[in-house]
Amino acid sequence: MKFLSGFLLGLVVAVLVAVAAGYLAITNGMIPARGDVAPDQFETWAAHNALRAVLKREGTETSPLKGNEATLMAGAKVYASNCGGCHGTPKDPTPSFAKGFNPDPTLFGNGDTVTDDPEGWIHWKVEHGIKFTGMPAFAPMLSKNEIWQVTMFLKDMDKLPAKVDAFWKKMK
Repeated sequence: MKFLSGFLLGLVVAVLVAVAAGYLAITNGMIPARGDVAPDQFETWAAHNALRAVLKREGTETSPLKGNEATLMAGAKVYASNCGGCHGTPKDPTPSFAKGFNPDPTLFGNGDTVTDDPEGWIHWKVEHGIKFTGMPAFAPMLSKNEIWQVTMFLKDMDKLPAKVDAFWKKMK
């Protein structure tokens, strides 16, 4: 019994010391906050794993829209109006605006894709945004239908119908 109470006391003290050390590190500016410095390995690992866990839990919706030409063209137009300035276009694959982001945004104009992501994950990212990345939540700006249209466009970027592909390749 004496061992157990000593162990529990030690555990409580260790947790309190860890919390105090974390608080002191944050309040004394020891945790990097600069946007012009690349995140370290732990920060990158923590951010990716936290996002993946949230997407697995919450990014489960499936599109009510079909990936047909009309939907994909509408999604391309939503992309042109709202996304190309950060994520690029074929005519401007690396927009200067995107160079200030850290981490770098996915550059669809450079050929990056999210076509292997489940559509629910793409939709979730567009709808809710991603903290500390510069990716805003588009739910306040776009309708649910527009979010699904751009989701389907991004999901099918590697197999766009000819008319939509031609529009995409001319996009500035």
